[in-house]
Amino acid sequence: MKIGVIGTGYVGLVSGTCFADSGNDVICVDIDEKKVEKMRNGEVPIYEPGLNRVFDRSIREKRLSFTTDLEDTFQKSDIIFLCLPTPPGADGQADLSFVLNVADQLGDLFNKYPDYKVVVNKSTVPVGTADKVREKIAAKTDTEFDVVSNPEFLREGAAVEDFMYPERVVVGTRSEKAAKMMKTLYEPFVRSGNPIIIMDERSSELTKYAANAMLATKITFMNEIANICERVGANVDNVRRGIGTDSRIGKRFLFAGIGYGGSCFPKDVQAIHHTAGQHGYDFKILDSVMKVNESQKVSIVEKMKKHYGDSLKGKTVGVWGLSFKPETDDIREAPSLYITDALGKLGVKMKAYDPEAIETFKEAATEDALNNIEFASDRDAVLDGVDALVICTEWNEFRRPDLENFTKLMKEPVLFDGRNLYDLERAEEAGITYISVGRPSVNA
Repeated sequence: MKIGVIGTGYVGLVSGTCFADSGNDVICVDIDEKKVEKMRNGEVPIYEPGLNRVFDRSIREKRLSFTTDLEDTFQKSDIIFLCLPTPPGADGQADLSFVLNVADQLGDLFNKYPDYKVVVNKSTVPVGTADKVREKIAAKTDTEFDVVSNPEFLREGAAVEDFMYPERVVVGTRSEKAAKMMKTLYEPFVRSGNPIIIMDERSSELTKYAANAMLATKITFMNEIANICERVGANVDNVRRGIGTDSRIGKRFLFAGIGYGGSCFPKDVQAIHHTAGQHGYDFKILDSVMKVNESQKVSIVEKMKKHYGDSLKGKTVGVWGLSFKPETDDIREAPSLYITDALGKLGVKMKAYDPEAIETFKEAATEDALNNIEFASDRDAVLDGVDALVICTEWNEFRRPDLENFTKLMKEPVLFDGRNLYDLERAEEAGITYISVGRPSVNA
């Protein structure tokens, strides 16, 4: 098939590249000329494991191209994917201005080139967006077209695998013609038998929000359990194993920590909460999820205050991990942003390292953080001479360090672990003061 992808952010670039790798002719269009030129030259603008390999192959085999010309992309495409940003506003409502502006332009192009095409909302959008896009286009043209909702379920750090081998593909359309085209497009990705689920557009739009809200709730519930564990002397790891073997609950998303971040969970929880409010429903569970997650992000700072009392100011603290999760350079809503800001405001000096996210962190961190932080070239350089270490992201290289380095390089081997990476007994044997989330403190 001939596919146009409007927007080359995270979703657009992964989707376009994977569609091209499956044998389709894909044109990705973006208004950023410098970014387009870099991609034409084979440079992937985001860090995502496995994407470079598929990207290079698709360009080499001339199935993937990049342009700033929307009109040319429109003419050459049978299916047009909208992969545009929908950032949250101050009230939590998703901003649809990018999506609707492009829809308006598509209306003019349909009027100029009156051939049937399918327009697909791939961006995460509020319920009713497909109707709004359809109305925008129809106001400009009498040409036959369909608007489809096709939410993405990509995990950053595993997006290529998720796209190539999806657990399910959700397609929202009441058009048999559009449904047939979408099934044909996705059939190569579900050969193992996973379903392509056809439903109405509004149910499809709500499915994405419901999925992310459920996962965010599951994470937050375990963080609440961890907070109780700390107060009653229980171990959240044992509780997790005890409930995770129940098939009704499952093992995934039960790890306690310092809260969720990223581009999806915070934004999508806010959006579905706002949608509920617009329709007169008070989504009380999500009220609590958002409040708990905000406090959880800085809970490690509260542990530090408790440990050091009023003597935090003037200390130097190491920070391992800046991205919101491993295998990505994305720092949107990352706990590290909140932790470093809080420590900076307390007059704490910091040394930080992340395998991929240092530059993106610099672009988003507060002045209080940046004025009190220096960046190291590797994990052990962070340890040299610091009073304590905070672990914000569970990168693999942080999971199995030489524990002797903590005692050898740090002024005092004090670890505040926001991701529960280490075994309590090993930490105790190594003489480390080890304070984690929902587990008994060691040598504290």
